[in-house]
Amino acid sequence: MKHYIVTGGAGFIGSNLVRQLLAEADPGRVEVLDNCFTGNRANLSEVADRIGYHDLDIRDYDGVARVVEGADVVFHLAAVPSVPRSIEEPLSCHDININGTFSVLRACVAGGVKRVVYAASSSAYGNQTASPKVETMTPEPLSPYAAQKLMGEYYVSVFKECWNLEAVGLRFFNVYGPRQDPSSPYSGVISVFMKCLLAGSPPTMHGDGEQTRDFTFVEDLAPLIIKASRAEGVGGKIFNAGNGASYSLNTLWSLLTKIEGVELPALYGPPRAGDVRDSLADTTLAVKMLGHAPQFSFEEGLRRTLAWYRAQ
Repeated sequence: MKHYIVTGGAGFIGSNLVRQLLAEADPGRVEVLDNCFTGNRANLSEVADRIGYHDLDIRDYDGVARVVEGADVVFHLAAVPSVPRSIEEPLSCHDININGTFSVLRACVAGGVKRVVYAASSSAYGNQTASPKVETMTPEPLSPYAAQKLMGEYYVSVFKECWNLEAVGLRFFNVYGPRQDPSSPYSGVISVFMKCLLAGSPPTMHGDGEQTRDFTFVEDLAPLIIKASRAEGVGGKIFNAGNGASYSLNTLWSLLTKIEGVELPALYGPPRAGDVRDSLADTTLAVKMLGHAPQFSFEEGLRRTLAWYRAQ
């Protein structure tokens, strides 16, 4: 039975990935490494007795090295995943997102880890007008966060080239779903919209609301992350991890109010620094080499996510 480590496993995406892994792994063969800088152990409450948990900072090389030694796969999701926060707190975000990733990759080489899957970001594309975004495009990061995650991609390639580490990167697009924290000022737009919807208050959009996003349901993303850990001949490569469809924020809000059966016009404010205008993934490579096969429509993903928020 394979041994899995998930850095950032108490976070939104990480905790969903842990549940997917537990469907096939023996208890204790899935371990989480997270200091809850942005995660929350409550995300793992009902599976806590089936996993190993390590309260560690990814910058603690010695601690990380002890945990990952001999693992089959390390899923490196730990990060400060926020464009605004990277602008407000560039030093700490740089330290965690770049030095932390370097620490994890070094530890994986020293510990003989067989495969690393790195959570990269579609923010690397910036505001390029060409659409959809293809992995061969020259990156144009607009924020410290985008630059930091892009540096992680370069390290994935370098660690494969120099130390033969079987690492692969996935550029996450706009991921949404259960356990995404709507209370954080850095939350994703869907979690914020759902909080507003359930409170009966209009959201404030940054800009005109016509910016588009490739919204990716977390229950489609988690299987893709696992597929990336098993695919052959992908070491050192980067793949788009989106759904291949995009929707404007205005369309998103209109669909949510339709699902809820309410009329609640949105408010509008100034654009936010570092945000990209449009985002759409070309998933051709991920389909061909990783077997990417999303199962949920946008509306079904929204309905499932709204049901979870309502239950909270």
